[in-house]
Amino acid sequence: MKKELILELLLQFEGACYIYNDVEFWSARELQKVFGYSQWRNFENAIDKARIACANAGEKVADHFADVSKMIELAKGAQRAVNDIALTR
Repeated sequence: MKKELILELLLQFEGACYIYNDVEFWSARELQKVFGYSQWRNFENAIDKARIACANAGEKVADHFADVSKMIELAKGAQRAVNDIALTR
């Protein structure tokens, strides 16, 4: 991978970071695009595998993968809640 592409991806990753109560986290819905997943269900499968790896490493899965929802904009100003996952490092 070229250095410029790596830097751009790193900037996109860090740009998607949020801080809540001094905890740094990322929205899985936003990272889906950064990582090149076109469909949520495919990225959700990758997250499920990461949850298993987290548990196998002896970590508390709930500390790193929090199920949340967020509102998205629809046509004509309407909004709808969608499932999301708050992810930590």
